[in-house]
Amino acid sequence: MNDVTKHRICMVSDFFYPLIGGVENHIYQLSQCLIQRDYKVIVVTHAYDDRVGVRYMMNGLKVYYLPYKPFYNNTILPTVFSTIPLIRSILLREQITIVHGHSSFSTLAHETMHHAKTLGIRTVFTDHSLFGFADLSSILTNKVLQVSLVDCHHIICVSHTCKENTMLRANLKSSKVSVIPNAVDSSAFTPDISLRPSSSSDEIIIIVASRLVYRKGIDLLIGILPKILRKYPNVKFRIAGNGPKEIDIREVIEREGTEDRVALEGSVSHDKMRDFLNSGHIFLNTSLTEAFCMAIVEAAACGLLVVSTKVGGIPEVLPSNDTQSDIMILCEANINDVFIGLCNAIDRIQIGQIPNAYEWHNKIKNWYSWYWVAQNTEIVYNHIIFQKTINLKERIQKYKQCGFVSGFVMSFVAIISYLIFLFLDYNQPRRLIDLSIDYSKEDFE
Repeated sequence: MNDVTKHRICMVSDFFYPLIGGVENHIYQLSQCLIQRDYKVIVVTHAYDDRVGVRYMMNGLKVYYLPYKPFYNNTILPTVFSTIPLIRSILLREQITIVHGHSSFSTLAHETMHHAKTLGIRTVFTDHSLFGFADLSSILTNKVLQVSLVDCHHIICVSHTCKENTMLRANLKSSKVSVIPNAVDSSAFTPDISLRPSSSSDEIIIIVASRLVYRKGIDLLIGILPKILRKYPNVKFRIAGNGPKEIDIREVIEREGTEDRVALEGSVSHDKMRDFLNSGHIFLNTSLTEAFCMAIVEAAACGLLVVSTKVGGIPEVLPSNDTQSDIMILCEANINDVFIGLCNAIDRIQIGQIPNAYEWHNKIKNWYSWYWVAQNTEIVYNHIIFQKTINLKERIQKYKQCGFVSGFVMSFVAIISYLIFLFLDYNQPRRLIDLSIDYSKEDFE
């Protein structure tokens, strides 16, 4: 390419549409903004049911749904070597200059980044989650993260809390990690107070939108549900999401006889989430751990008063001094404190201390912009593109810093991968790989 700063980017993760979530939305929105800035962007993920092969999304975003089925928690089986031929072909065919992996959980992201390094392609990784250090699964995940990022060119975290957590887990230097928060599509999440119950009905709706799993604090929600419903006869809950904890919520509803006051909506599609949020007055988040909670930003953009647990990077997201002018009330992650915080929010709504929805929408629009995220990500790309690529010998030296056993294993994996690439270069020469046709965004308008 004549202009080295016009990057050709491969976003890769096990988590992408048709799944709905923070990582999936982050990849899509960032890709769209980078395309608007005239960069070539593709997405690589695994197959979802019958969605296999190449698909095109808005503005010509090309998505490769690789023929690998999910093994556990929507991630593929970690094999390293079996993905080499297909990943190599895609990266060479698309002339990729930067591979950008997403999510510590994503097997496909780590493997693709490993193959990219063997090809001499620069790599960036974005961490979206917080993890502990004590249980066995966290220890194994952290070790995988360490060996994957030790030779990564740069790491992005979505909050300062997430940065500290990732640096400790992967033993990284601060200069290698940047903080670029998530954002919200302000055009998709706009206030519409006409969807709320009329003031004459005196009804207050509390919105919950979350996966119904332990990590999202659903046990806290179950603990406060009956207490709130008993204290405030005019309060109703609308809960969106599904998961293993749904049956526990249903048990509480049946035991308390409050089927008419708690609505379990199931999974709400992203295009309907704006209307769902606008149907309520208060948004409740009970997460036990969050790097950056997109849901509370979307709720605030719609003008809802937010009540959230004070965990992870959440205190960095919105102002929360518990005054009339603030839009978020923070609580400790226990039933009593969340109950008090939610009572405070309900009381504010009842006496008319309702946040100015349109004022807060404009604030969120200015604070959290995907174009701002894209601009800062572009700065990271421009920074690493001039760094030298790391050869096999240097990679092995870096792996030795990760411990004797993991260093030996990863050195062996790197050597075998290198030999497989040499064989493929002989058996399937790069000059015989057809280069993909580049489409501009105007071709899809």
